[in-house]
Amino acid sequence: MTVERYIRIIAGLFIMVSLALGIEESPVFVSRWALAFTAFVGANLFQFGFTNFCPMGIILRKFGVKDGAACCATE
Repeated sequence: MTVERYIRIIAGLFIMVSLALGIEESPVFVSRWALAFTAFVGANLFQFGFTNFCPMGIILRKFGVKDGAACCATE
């Protein structure tokens, strides 16, 4: 897998977990402040779309994950 795919997977996971922790009807509700993390992830994805700078991408590259040629290219 490529850095871009890992970023999408990790961002989706973080959003789902923070929603589960922040919605009062959820069985694993902790605090409504967990929704702030959802906003943080969304803001990072938004700025990544414009600047192509992503701290998670830097971390993944240091772990040796390869970059993809294009987001829709076949491997």
